Amino acid sequence: MSQMLKSSGATAIATMVSRVLGLVREMAYAQFMGTKWVAGAFVLAFQIPNLFRRLLGEGALTAAFIPVFKQKEKTEGEEAMWHSANAVISGLVVAASVVVLAGIIGISVALGVFPFEKASTILMLQLLRMMFPYLLLVCFAAVCMGMLNARGHFFIPALGAALLNVVMIASVYWIAPRLGTKPEERIFGLAIGVLIAGAAQAAFQMPLLLRDGFRFRWVRPWNDATVRHVVKQMLPGTIGVAAFQINVMLANGFTYFAVDPEIVAAFNYAVRLMELPQGVFGVSLAIYLLPTLAGLAAEKKYPEFRTTLRDGLGYLLFINLLATVLLVALAEPIIRLLFERGEFDFTATHRTGRALIALAPGLVAFSGVNILARAFYSLGDTKTPMKVSIFCLVLNAMLTLPLVWFLREAGLGIANTTTGFVNLGLRTFALRRKLKRLFMQPLRRHLGALFLCAAGAALLARGTQFMWEQRLGHHSFGLKLGEVFVPMLAAALVYFAIAFGFRVPFAQDVVNLLRKRFRA
Repeated sequence: MSQMLKSSGATAIATMVSRVLGLVREMAYAQFMGTKWVAGAFVLAFQIPNLFRRLLGEGALTAAFIPVFKQKEKTEGEEAMWHSANAVISGLVVAASVVVLAGIIGISVALGVFPFEKASTILMLQLLRMMFPYLLLVCFAAVCMGMLNARGHFFIPALGAALLNVVMIASVYWIAPRLGTKPEERIFGLAIGVLIAGAAQAAFQMPLLLRDGFRFRWVRPWNDATVRHVVKQMLPGTIGVAAFQINVMLANGFTYFAVDPEIVAAFNYAVRLMELPQGVFGVSLAIYLLPTLAGLAAEKKYPEFRTTLRDGLGYLLFINLLATVLLVALAEPIIRLLFERGEFDFTATHRTGRALIALAPGLVAFSGVNILARAFYSLGDTKTPMKVSIFCLVLNAMLTLPLVWFLREAGLGIANTTTGFVNLGLRTFALRRKLKRLFMQPLRRHLGALFLCAAGAALLARGTQFMWEQRLGHHSFGLKLGEVFVPMLAAALVYFAIAFGFRVPFAQDVVNLLRKRFRA
């Protein structure tokens, strides 16, 4: 337990820096473009190549590659390990270059041949064409990050995303204003920033890799056994590990073209807020668990495998349940504090708040799906998560079509939250069948206490915020700050107090770790 918290905690610190900077980036974006149609065009265009960052940097490529990388290190030594890495990188560069070239040519032909009438469609395609090379850059960065994680380096790779956000923030203030006066002209500055940021993140990983012994050598990937194995594992894993991101992209695409482009931007800000706690702890824990579970599976230590997985899910539930409560109870105050300025007005705050209230309850499910995906991949099974995710993609589409028409932003959130819990339930059932037993009884014993903690925190947060709004309002930055953090602090204290009262072990472990780090 201690090592899990320490290692994922180190990653969480770097991820926290990255996510906070990502939040600052979204604040800059909100002030710059609000939720107007130009914002929707950029969000959808960026979402397509950025999906590959989520699939590869936090998903299928690393999930398929790290177990092989670890196995080569344990069974054949470092020379074979680095050779396998070079083979995968060589194949990745070739494949990603082909995809990027095909994407750019395809979009260029579409813009030249088809008479698109809507300015929003034309702008989205132009932005997508410009940002498509980001895919190649982020693929390379993902492999480097995976190798460093497998070698026991978590902090520096996670910090690379912080550099990406710094560059993207700079593009809002230094590049975009130089490209014109209209929003549809200046938005291309953000696309240029995306490309520069991708290159910077890829370069950031290299010094530590070189110090660790890596040297790039071209290896013909066509007949390489490692490349074939990774591709075989990765293709189904691509769907299996990123169901939530794929759901969001498909739903946004339908909404942008068939309903209202402005819904896309409002929902995107809600997703970013929900992903802050998910990334800080959920993704950090998943990054730690993949090589750890892969090592236990390779050594056939299945009791330790089950215990590690159970503890990971327990810590995840304890932290993210509190985050869920705070996001739902304080949705509009949080959005008002962070985003309501410039082009982001009161209406945008209300619309984004509706989306966040509907989406945040799925936080535990989305993070849990990530953890269970790592468990399957550590066991060499990518087909089961793929099958579950395909079913959930179809379910999400069926829910999104009617809900977005009637509930707009909230409909997108409800569809994704529902699908997330179905996905989590099906994966848990499938993993229990695979491992025969999951040893989840110690976790189930504390579920009642955890939900009581959540209920107490929710009531206190909502009640305190309501009293603050009625008596003090939110007419200044200080009042907006207090409206968020006073209820948040009170709710967190009650949450931990109830957890300690019921002797929930996860609470004690988290507090002990924080106390040690504070003393250090």
